[in-house]
This record gives sequence, C-alpha cells and structure tokens, in this order.
Amino acid sequence: MMSNMQFSRVTSPFVLLFFIVVVSADVAILRTDYYQKTCPDFNRIVREAVTAKQLQQPTTAAGTLRLFFHDCFLEGCDASVLIATNSFNKAERDDDLNDSLPGDAFDIVARIKTALELSCPGVVSCADILAQATRDLVTMVGGPYFDVKLGRKDGLESKAHKVRGNVPMANQTVHDIHGMFKKNGFSLREMVALSGAHTIGFSHCKEFADRLYGSRADKEINPRFAAALKDLCKNHTVDDTIAAFNDVMTPGKFDNMYFKNLKRGLGLLASDHILIKDNSTKPFVDLYATNETAFFEDFARAMEKLGTVGVKDDKQGEVRRRCDHFNNLDV
Repeated sequence: MMSNMQFSRVTSPFVLLFFIVVVSADVAILRTDYYQKTCPDFNRIVREAVTAKQLQQPTTAAGTLRLFFHDCFLEGCDASVLIATNSFNKAERDDDLNDSLPGDAFDIVARIKTALELSCPGVVSCADILAQATRDLVTMVGGPYFDVKLGRKDGLESKAHKVRGNVPMANQTVHDIHGMFKKNGFSLREMVALSGAHTIGFSHCKEFADRLYGSRADKEINPRFAAALKDLCKNHTVDDTIAAFNDVMTPGKFDNMYFKNLKRGLGLLASDHILIKDNSTKPFVDLYATNETAFFEDFARAMEKLGTVGVKDDKQGEVRRRCDHFNNLDV
C-alpha cells in the first residue's frame, strides 16, 4: 500500500490540474470578444443606449450598478433579479430588500435587449447586457474603466425567499456584511472598495431613519447633516419614496468623496458609517479617502471579479427572449 507521501507525490499534479479547471471553469467561458462575430454591433448598441438614458435620467448609473450587485450576490450574475413575478412564482425583485431597486435600471436593460433582438436575435443574454451597461455607465459618470468579459447565460430560477441573507442590509455589522462578501470570494479590502459604489446614487429615508430620531439616534452623524436629513425625511412614514443622496457633496460624480465623507461624519447609512468605525476596515477608508487612484484601481479589479461570480453556461442557463420572463413562462 502506497504511503500518504507517495500518493501525494504521484497524484498531486493531476489533483492540482483538476482543481484549477474546476475553480476557473465559470471564468473560462467568458471573453471580451464573445460577440465579435455573432453580434458585432453589441458594444455600440449598449453604449448608445446607456448614453441616451443617462442623459435623460442621471440616476440611471447608480441604479444599474446597484441592480448588478444585487443580481450577482444571489445565484451569481445571471439576470435572475430581472425576472418578473407571475402566478407560479414570487421572484427576487419582489422581495422587500429589493423593492427599492430603481425602475430606470430595469428600463435600460429592457431598452438594450429590444435593440439587440432587432440586430442579432436570440444571441445576447440579459446577464451580459446588465454587466456591460453597468461598466459603461460607471465610466460615463467618471468612474474607472474595467474589462467586461462576456458569455454569461441567463439563470433559470428567481426566488424571492432566497434574497434575505444574501444581500447586505444597512443595519448589519462589518462581520455580517463581510460574511456575505467572503462567501462570494471577496476580501475585506474588496468589500470596502465595492462599498465605494455609494459615491453615486441615493437611499430611501426608511433605510437610515433610525439613525435620526428618538433616543437611539446616532450622535456621531455630523450635526448639520443630521438636521438636514431630519427635515428631509420628516414625512417618510407616509411617503416612502423620499430619499437622500448617498454622497451629499458630489452625488452625480463617481469619485472618492464617499470615503472623505465617512471621515467627516457624513456617511448616510449605518453600514457606511461602520466602515470608518471598525478597526478592520478603517485603514482602507483612510487609504481611499486620500488616494483616489488606489480606490479606482481596487474598485475596477473588484468589479471584474464581481462579474464572474456564479456565471452560468449553456447547460445551466439560456438566452432569454425577454429579460423579465424565462423562455419557459411556467418556470
């Protein structure tokens, strides 16, 4: 009988090769030129659509970035968050944690899909549309460029009950939030870099109102900022559409102001503020607040990585004809 050492020496190259193939399988099916022959106008169609939409509705970039994140963190980047609820199934987008996902983000994906179906029907997945649109919109508002590898297939499942526990919440601790990121392969540094997406966009008052009112109000919020938020959100219980910019200083520009704001007590959500309070994340906040280049480089790498989470291939997914319905409507 072979010893453990002999067994390891003989088989380890093959075992290593096996694990390399398995671990990289999802990423290996993706490439930047995936549609070069099958849909040569893909890049142009996406770029023109997002440009028109962002100029029409300036919050589209932030909304689409958020939609992409919510999609990838549950079942991977497979456009499952785009599926509409039907009589057979309550879909992800209708869970309470997703009810504030902006309509403009869904709309831009639908617009692009319509244009692509006219140009190259049945070729481009909704998952790839969302990934490419997100990158183009981020760069359009001043964020870093990053490669988007393509070839994802659209998932065959979208279940609302799976959302909770897979999408971070505003009142969670660094430990809890990092647990979700770690499960998807992200380090603490990458988590903080991706949190910098809050340099654009807005949050509804219900997501941070507990920091403003009553005996448990957060005393660490900048007093003038807190007073302005209290006035803004005073009717939020009767109008749940009232919202505030995540970055009060440069809300429409992708920059490192989010991290500078955290150091000034201008973090909007509790989950933002804890990044400067927790000793494990504070060094990254300090770095990004003083070095925008470091933030952009880390964010770009983390976004490339995010786009490879849970990618579906031909056996696991499909190319939907409509982004809000499975090809088999009864699924």
